Amino acid sequence: MSWVLDLQSVTVRRGTTTILDSMDWQVAEGERWIVLGPNGAGKTTLMQIASARMHPTAGRATVLGETLGRVDVFELRPRVGLASAALAEHIPADELVRDVVVTAAYGVTGRWRERYEELDTARALELLRVFEVDALADRTYGTLSEGERKRVQIARALMTDPELLILDEPGAGLDLGGREELVGALAELAADPHSPVLILVTHHVEEIPPGFTHMLLLGPHGTVQAAGPLAEVLTAENLSAAFGMPLLVAYGGGRWLARAAQPAAARGRH
Repeated sequence: MSWVLDLQSVTVRRGTTTILDSMDWQVAEGERWIVLGPNGAGKTTLMQIASARMHPTAGRATVLGETLGRVDVFELRPRVGLASAALAEHIPADELVRDVVVTAAYGVTGRWRERYEELDTARALELLRVFEVDALADRTYGTLSEGERKRVQIARALMTDPELLILDEPGAGLDLGGREELVGALAELAADPHSPVLILVTHHVEEIPPGFTHMLLLGPHGTVQAAGPLAEVLTAENLSAAFGMPLLVAYGGGRWLARAAQPAAARGRH
Protein backbone atom coordinates (compact mmCIF):
# COMPACT_ATOMS: atom_id res chain seq x y z
CA MET A 1 0.00 0.00 0.00
CA SER A 2 1.13 3.55 -0.77
CA TRP A 3 0.86 5.55 2.46
CA VAL A 4 0.00 9.25 2.66
CA LEU A 5 2.05 9.33 5.87
CA ASP A 6 4.46 6.61 6.95
CA LEU A 7 6.48 6.98 10.14
CA GLN A 8 8.83 4.18 11.10
CA SER A 9 10.64 4.22 14.46
CA VAL A 10 10.47 8.03 14.47
CA THR A 11 12.26 9.53 17.45
CA VAL A 12 12.76 13.17 18.39
CA ARG A 13 15.19 14.18 21.13
CA ARG A 14 16.09 17.59 22.51
CA GLY A 15 19.22 17.24 24.61
CA THR A 16 18.53 14.43 27.06
CA THR A 17 14.74 14.71 26.64
CA THR A 18 12.90 12.29 24.35
CA ILE A 19 9.80 13.94 22.86
CA LEU A 20 8.79 11.13 20.49
CA ASP A 21 9.98 7.61 21.17
CA SER A 22 10.32 5.08 18.30
CA MET A 23 6.91 5.93 16.87
CA ASP A 24 5.29 3.93 14.06
CA TRP A 25 2.23 5.38 12.31
CA GLN A 26 0.70 4.93 8.88
CA VAL A 27 -2.09 6.99 7.32
CA ALA A 28 -3.83 5.87 4.11
CA GLU A 29 -5.76 7.70 1.41
CA GLY A 30 -9.32 8.61 2.37
CA GLU A 31 -8.81 8.33 6.13
CA ARG A 32 -9.72 10.96 8.72
CA TRP A 33 -7.55 10.72 11.84
CA ILE A 34 -7.88 12.07 15.36
CA VAL A 35 -4.66 12.51 17.36
CA LEU A 36 -5.35 12.57 21.09
CA GLY A 37 -3.12 12.44 24.13
CA PRO A 38 -2.15 14.15 27.39
CA ASN A 39 -0.06 17.30 27.65
CA GLY A 40 3.57 16.56 26.88
CA ALA A 41 2.78 13.54 24.71
CA GLY A 42 4.44 15.14 21.68
CA LYS A 43 1.36 15.92 19.57
CA THR A 44 2.61 19.23 18.21
CA THR A 45 6.08 17.85 17.50
CA LEU A 46 4.49 14.95 15.65
CA MET A 47 2.50 17.38 13.50
CA GLN A 48 5.65 19.35 12.71
CA ILE A 49 7.12 16.16 11.24
CA ALA A 50 3.90 15.23 9.42
CA SER A 51 3.82 18.68 7.81
CA ALA A 52 7.51 18.50 6.76
CA ARG A 53 8.50 21.32 9.09
CA MET A 54 10.80 19.20 11.26
CA HIS A 55 13.08 16.21 10.70
CA PRO A 56 13.19 13.34 13.20
CA THR A 57 16.33 12.70 15.22
CA ALA A 58 16.13 9.03 14.25
CA GLY A 59 13.86 6.81 12.19
CA ARG A 60 12.23 7.46 8.83
CA ALA A 61 9.37 9.83 8.02
CA THR A 62 7.74 9.64 4.58
CA VAL A 63 5.16 12.30 3.70
CA LEU A 64 3.15 11.97 0.47
CA GLY A 65 5.68 9.48 -0.83
CA GLU A 66 8.70 11.70 -0.08
CA THR A 67 11.19 10.81 2.63
CA LEU A 68 12.28 13.69 4.84
CA GLY A 69 15.98 14.30 4.44
CA ARG A 70 15.89 13.26 0.78
CA VAL A 71 13.45 15.84 -0.58
CA ASP A 72 13.25 19.62 -0.97
CA VAL A 73 10.79 20.40 1.82
CA PHE A 74 9.92 23.74 0.23
CA GLU A 75 8.41 21.82 -2.67
CA LEU A 76 6.71 19.32 -0.36
CA ARG A 77 5.16 21.73 2.14
CA PRO A 78 2.58 23.29 -0.23
CA ARG A 79 1.10 19.79 -0.64
CA VAL A 80 0.32 19.75 3.10
CA GLY A 81 -2.21 22.19 4.53
CA LEU A 82 -1.53 23.22 8.13
CA ALA A 83 -3.54 25.23 10.62
CA SER A 84 -1.87 25.64 14.01
CA ALA A 85 -1.53 28.15 16.82
CA ALA A 86 2.16 28.63 15.99
CA LEU A 87 1.35 29.55 12.39
CA ALA A 88 -1.56 31.79 13.41
CA GLU A 89 0.79 33.90 15.55
CA HIS A 90 2.50 35.08 12.35
CA ILE A 91 -0.67 36.41 10.72
CA PRO A 92 -0.67 40.26 10.93
CA ALA A 93 -3.66 41.66 12.81
CA ASP A 94 -4.15 44.36 10.16
CA GLU A 95 -4.24 41.87 7.25
CA LEU A 96 -7.52 41.69 5.33
CA VAL A 97 -9.23 38.35 5.80
CA ARG A 98 -9.23 37.64 2.06
CA ASP A 99 -5.46 38.21 2.03
CA VAL A 100 -4.93 35.91 5.01
CA VAL A 101 -6.27 33.12 2.80
CA VAL A 102 -4.83 34.10 -0.58
CA THR A 103 -1.24 34.51 0.69
CA ALA A 104 -1.13 30.77 1.37
CA ALA A 105 -0.68 30.39 -2.41
CA TYR A 106 2.87 31.72 -1.91
CA GLY A 107 3.35 30.13 1.52
CA VAL A 108 3.65 33.51 3.26
CA THR A 109 1.80 35.39 5.95
CA GLY A 110 1.35 39.09 5.34
CA ARG A 111 0.74 40.34 1.82
CA TRP A 112 3.59 42.36 0.36
CA ARG A 113 4.45 42.64 -3.34
CA GLU A 114 3.26 39.26 -4.59
CA ARG A 115 0.92 39.27 -7.57
CA TYR A 116 -2.09 36.98 -7.43
CA GLU A 117 -4.28 35.83 -10.28
CA GLU A 118 -8.02 36.39 -10.29
CA LEU A 119 -8.40 32.63 -9.90
CA ASP A 120 -6.44 32.80 -6.61
CA THR A 121 -8.71 35.50 -5.24
CA ALA A 122 -11.82 33.64 -6.41
CA ARG A 123 -10.65 30.45 -4.69
CA ALA A 124 -9.92 32.32 -1.45
CA LEU A 125 -13.41 33.83 -1.46
CA GLU A 126 -14.99 30.44 -2.21
CA LEU A 127 -13.16 28.83 0.72
CA LEU A 128 -14.31 31.64 3.00
CA ARG A 129 -17.86 30.98 1.77
CA VAL A 130 -17.56 27.25 2.50
CA PHE A 131 -16.70 28.07 6.11
CA GLU A 132 -19.38 30.79 6.29
CA VAL A 133 -17.00 33.70 6.84
CA ASP A 134 -17.10 35.22 3.33
CA ALA A 135 -18.97 38.24 4.71
CA LEU A 136 -15.79 39.02 6.69
CA ALA A 137 -13.49 39.10 3.63
CA ASP A 138 -12.87 42.86 3.85
CA ARG A 139 -12.47 42.93 7.64
CA THR A 140 -9.05 42.88 9.24
CA TYR A 141 -7.99 39.62 10.86
CA GLY A 142 -7.43 41.27 14.26
CA THR A 143 -11.11 42.29 14.53
CA LEU A 144 -12.42 38.71 14.27
CA SER A 145 -13.65 36.57 17.12
CA GLU A 146 -11.61 33.49 18.02
CA GLY A 147 -14.13 31.23 16.31
CA GLU A 148 -14.05 33.31 13.13
CA ARG A 149 -10.25 33.23 13.13
CA LYS A 150 -10.23 29.44 13.36
CA ARG A 151 -12.46 29.18 10.30
CA VAL A 152 -10.29 31.59 8.35
CA GLN A 153 -7.19 29.58 9.32
CA ILE A 154 -8.75 26.37 7.99
CA ALA A 155 -9.77 28.12 4.76
CA ARG A 156 -6.18 29.29 4.41
CA ALA A 157 -4.87 25.76 4.99
CA LEU A 158 -7.01 24.54 2.07
CA MET A 159 -5.92 27.30 -0.32
CA THR A 160 -3.27 25.24 -2.13
CA ASP A 161 -5.65 22.28 -2.56
CA PRO A 162 -3.46 20.10 -0.32
CA GLU A 163 -3.34 16.31 -0.38
CA LEU A 164 -3.03 16.22 3.41
CA LEU A 165 -4.68 18.66 5.84
CA ILE A 166 -3.41 18.94 9.43
CA LEU A 167 -5.44 20.86 12.02
CA ASP A 168 -3.50 21.24 15.26
CA GLU A 169 -5.98 21.91 18.10
CA PRO A 170 -8.40 24.11 16.11
CA GLY A 171 -10.85 24.11 19.04
CA ALA A 172 -8.39 25.62 21.52
CA GLY A 173 -9.69 28.83 23.09
CA LEU A 174 -13.24 28.50 21.76
CA ASP A 175 -16.35 28.82 23.89
CA LEU A 176 -19.07 26.17 23.69
CA GLY A 177 -20.91 27.82 20.80
CA GLY A 178 -17.73 28.39 18.82
CA ARG A 179 -16.62 24.82 19.41
CA GLU A 180 -19.90 23.37 18.21
CA GLU A 181 -19.87 25.54 15.08
CA LEU A 182 -16.34 24.35 14.33
CA VAL A 183 -17.22 20.70 14.95
CA GLY A 184 -20.10 21.06 12.49
CA ALA A 185 -17.86 22.59 9.83
CA LEU A 186 -15.25 19.85 10.27
CA ALA A 187 -17.91 17.15 10.09
CA GLU A 188 -18.95 18.53 6.69
CA LEU A 189 -15.33 18.56 5.58
CA ALA A 190 -14.84 14.96 6.73
CA ALA A 191 -17.95 13.83 4.85
CA ASP A 192 -16.80 15.36 1.56
CA PRO A 193 -15.13 12.62 -0.53
CA HIS A 194 -13.11 15.29 -2.34
CA SER A 195 -11.52 16.54 0.89
CA PRO A 196 -7.86 15.73 1.51
CA VAL A 197 -6.73 13.22 4.09
CA LEU A 198 -7.47 14.85 7.46
CA ILE A 199 -5.50 14.79 10.72
CA LEU A 200 -7.11 16.61 13.65
CA VAL A 201 -5.23 17.09 16.92
CA THR A 202 -7.33 17.65 20.02
CA HIS A 203 -7.16 17.46 23.81
CA HIS A 204 -10.83 16.67 24.19
CA VAL A 205 -12.94 13.70 23.12
CA GLU A 206 -15.97 16.02 22.88
CA GLU A 207 -14.30 17.86 19.98
CA ILE A 208 -14.20 14.80 17.71
CA PRO A 209 -16.46 15.58 14.72
CA PRO A 210 -18.69 12.93 13.15
CA GLY A 211 -17.12 11.35 10.09
CA PHE A 212 -13.63 10.81 11.48
CA THR A 213 -12.52 7.22 11.00
CA HIS A 214 -9.29 6.55 12.91
CA MET A 215 -7.44 7.57 16.06
CA LEU A 216 -3.83 7.77 17.15
CA LEU A 217 -3.80 7.75 20.96
CA LEU A 218 -0.52 8.91 22.44
CA GLY A 219 0.69 7.94 25.87
CA PRO A 220 3.16 9.79 28.09
CA HIS A 221 6.61 10.69 26.72
CA GLY A 222 5.75 10.41 23.03
CA THR A 223 4.74 6.76 22.86
CA VAL A 224 1.83 5.18 20.97
CA GLN A 225 -0.87 3.89 23.32
CA ALA A 226 -3.06 2.61 20.47
CA ALA A 227 -3.76 3.33 16.79
CA GLY A 228 -6.45 2.17 14.39
CA PRO A 229 -10.19 2.50 13.72
CA LEU A 230 -11.71 5.11 16.02
CA ALA A 231 -14.24 2.88 17.81
CA GLU A 232 -11.59 0.26 18.52
CA VAL A 233 -9.06 2.71 19.94
CA LEU A 234 -11.33 5.07 21.86
CA THR A 235 -12.12 2.76 24.78
CA ALA A 236 -12.18 3.40 28.50
CA GLU A 237 -9.25 1.02 28.95
CA ASN A 238 -7.02 2.75 26.38
CA LEU A 239 -7.97 6.25 27.47
CA SER A 240 -7.43 5.47 31.15
CA ALA A 241 -3.96 4.10 30.40
CA ALA A 242 -3.01 7.13 28.28
CA PHE A 243 -4.15 9.72 30.82
CA GLY A 244 -3.19 7.82 33.97
CA MET A 245 -6.62 7.86 35.63
CA PRO A 246 -9.85 5.81 35.48
CA LEU A 247 -12.05 7.21 32.70
CA LEU A 248 -15.41 6.35 31.22
CA VAL A 249 -16.18 6.71 27.51
CA ALA A 250 -19.65 7.07 25.98
CA TYR A 251 -20.96 7.48 22.44
CA GLY A 252 -24.31 8.81 21.25
CA GLY A 253 -25.79 10.96 18.52
CA GLY A 254 -22.60 10.73 16.52
CA ARG A 255 -20.50 12.29 19.29
CA TRP A 256 -18.10 11.02 21.96
CA LEU A 257 -17.88 11.87 25.66
CA ALA A 258 -15.25 11.05 28.28
CA ARG A 259 -15.23 11.73 32.01
CA ALA A 260 -13.61 10.51 35.20
CA ALA A 261 -14.95 7.18 36.42
CA GLN A 262 -15.21 8.72 39.86
CA PRO A 263 -15.45 12.46 40.72
CA ALA A 264 -12.26 13.93 42.17
CA ALA A 265 -13.94 14.76 45.48
CA ALA A 266 -15.12 11.17 45.85
CA ARG A 267 -11.65 9.82 45.02
CA GLY A 268 -10.20 12.01 47.74
CA ARG A 269 -12.38 10.41 50.40
CA HIS A 270 -10.99 6.91 49.74
